[in-house]
Amino acid sequence: MAKIQMITPLVEMDGDEMTRILWKMIKDELILPFIDLKSEYYDLGLKHRDETDDKVTVESANATKRLGVAVKCATITPNAARVKEYDLKEMWKSPNGTIRAILDGTVFRKPILVKGIEPNVRTWKKPITIARHAYGDIYKNTEMIIDGPGKVELVYTDSNGDEKRSLVHEFKAAGIAQGVHNLDASIESFARACFEYALSQKEDLWFATKDTISKQYDHTFKDIFEEIYEKEYKEKFEEANIIYFYTLIDDAVARVMKSEGGFIWACKNYDGDVMSDMLSSAFGSLAMMTSVLVSPDGCYEYEAAHGTVQRHYYKYLNGESTSSNSVATIFAWSGALRKRGELDNLPELVDFANRLEKATLDTIESGKMTGDLGAISTLENIQILNSEEFIHEIAKKLQ
Repeated sequence: MAKIQMITPLVEMDGDEMTRILWKMIKDELILPFIDLKSEYYDLGLKHRDETDDKVTVESANATKRLGVAVKCATITPNAARVKEYDLKEMWKSPNGTIRAILDGTVFRKPILVKGIEPNVRTWKKPITIARHAYGDIYKNTEMIIDGPGKVELVYTDSNGDEKRSLVHEFKAAGIAQGVHNLDASIESFARACFEYALSQKEDLWFATKDTISKQYDHTFKDIFEEIYEKEYKEKFEEANIIYFYTLIDDAVARVMKSEGGFIWACKNYDGDVMSDMLSSAFGSLAMMTSVLVSPDGCYEYEAAHGTVQRHYYKYLNGESTSSNSVATIFAWSGALRKRGELDNLPELVDFANRLEKATLDTIESGKMTGDLGAISTLENIQILNSEEFIHEIAKKLQ
């Protein structure tokens, strides 16, 4: 069978630990036998990021801006323990945070529904899509250890040299401090991306912050969303028979738990990070969620929303069998290939992406799945497969 030809390369960002192992399995068995893959490869494994002083992360993001489509493996964001484990030069920041800041996009995360995996919340009948702002907040923060008594201030110096100061805290003893920021332009892009996505999906849009406590920072998010909605999208939403709904983040959480789903929930960066993991787990598994970063200028970066599966990686290194769920990583590849096919007018590439997703879900619905899904599946006669066996079975269906 002749391989499907590509025109424009996509950006390939390799990652860490068990997901790096799965990445190679997926390429070798599910991609390369069927596609003459064209990609620009960037190794975002933690060791290579350290060797390049994290320049490789910036290079991969800029390549995404140039080529328009990227697919990314899960990566490690190091803490103190990881710095010691990998003997790092420093505690490098989140590669996802760096990429999102450069692309200034919005992350849309949606559960992958499959027969036999029922949501833990009994009222949920339809997927709930998280729209996560992908710029600023704690992911581009500045932190400081306070050693003893003294004061911490926010200081803004304008282009004329004039200063504006605001006291953060008068410390009487040791503590910690943190500074975060965002940009009106980025919030505006976030808002428009959410409104456009809601219109494309014909689903209601919810947005939530904590503006009653954060009367300037969070309130600015609320005001920008409201202004753009009223000026640019109110009539379009009414014509599409969908609604825009704003509430406080704690009220939104309570409402979500009693909803039927079928809407888009726009969240600030940190809220979206946390809530997307909650939703994916409650819908079935952390490895059963699609994730795509969409930039204002039309760039797309597809990734798995979960981590690097560290525990399974250590078992793999010891020669033990693992049953790691590769579905989200497979769907990252299918999403990137589909978008590349759409942009380059390659219907055969789009069709392959659809067939890859169908083969993956058909494998699960036939009762063959990884351990995490087997533990919660309502299907009968389940066969638990290890990491490699599961990908083998998908490859059989693709053939």
